[in-house]
Amino acid sequence: MKNELFYKGFFGLERETLRVDSSGKLAQTPHPFGDDEQVTRDFCENQIELITPVCRSVKEALRELGRLDERARRELEKCGERIWLYSNPPHFESEDEIPVANFTGEHSGKRAYRELLERRYGKRLMLFSGIHFNFSFDDEYLRTLCDESDFKKWRDGFYLRLYKQLSVHSWLLLLLTASSPYHDRSLWADGANGVVRSRYSSIRNSEKGYWNEFIPALDTSTLGGFVESIKDYVRKGALFSASELYLPVRLKPKGINHIDNFSEGISHIELRMFDLDPAAPLGTDERDMGFAHLLIMYLSQQEDFDFTAQLQEKAVLDHRKAALYDLSAVTIDGLPILERAKQILDGMRSFFAEDSFAAEIIGYEESKLRSRPCERIRAEEIYG
Repeated sequence: MKNELFYKGFFGLERETLRVDSSGKLAQTPHPFGDDEQVTRDFCENQIELITPVCRSVKEALRELGRLDERARRELEKCGERIWLYSNPPHFESEDEIPVANFTGEHSGKRAYRELLERRYGKRLMLFSGIHFNFSFDDEYLRTLCDESDFKKWRDGFYLRLYKQLSVHSWLLLLLTASSPYHDRSLWADGANGVVRSRYSSIRNSEKGYWNEFIPALDTSTLGGFVESIKDYVRKGALFSASELYLPVRLKPKGINHIDNFSEGISHIELRMFDLDPAAPLGTDERDMGFAHLLIMYLSQQEDFDFTAQLQEKAVLDHRKAALYDLSAVTIDGLPILERAKQILDGMRSFFAEDSFAAEIIGYEESKLRSRPCERIRAEEIYG
């Protein structure tokens, strides 16, 4: 903890939202930003995804997100549209209102891939939106830890160990940030109307969200083994491509996000479980992103373990359980989920004992164990 380099790193945010018209209906106009790499869309044409540049702090990443948000809102205002800042979609009549992202020209392969996903998962799941948090430690810090001659190999092993820890603890970040308990009945049936509270605090993170039709069991012993285990699912036809691996935590390669680029090493780690926070102007709270950074730091110092297929399945099931609204019967590692969460937060508080700023953030997250964000959401504030 005395190593000041420990706090240094690279940060990036991706925020998905939907475009709606003046009546709050899904916008049916073409995506207005062309092939802009920072203001784009993911699965559907009426979505907007903001992608910040690489930043040196959470605060800077949020400033960049604010800049992109302002730009997007200005452009949408010209055509009478606005951003729907909630992870679950507004009312829609049928899947006909969910056009697949219309990538063209040299990017037309992206559309073809999304059409494959449409056939496998349907289009409704394309409407779920959230925040992705990307992070890597500064290599200057990692070199102070490396005691091997092959730094690249050691670095890849470091991120594989971190991946395992974050996968096992992904439920905690979900528990503390789930913010989408309400949905319109049209989410599940054409022509249905009315807003209801579901049994989930976050549908997109529950078993009803975007998951593969199987729970992947990956080789996390080496980067080469990790890559081959993913490619094996592609070869068998269980995945269309490596990008279809839907887990709350992802390792990302250097350069373009293609599995073959892992030959250049692991670039960073991505956390994909964050709901849009409708109470925050940008859809996310700086303290939540700061906590994600602290948790990454904390878990990077924990002991390695064998991430067996059974533990990988347990990690996914724990994550899905944490997406329930009623947690009274939910346990993690043999303890009631809120008790287990407090146990981890207490460990983090001790770990960051000399850091008053970290203590403030951890205290903020601990307060959510008494009043969770999903419990503060009011349907009328979202759906009117």
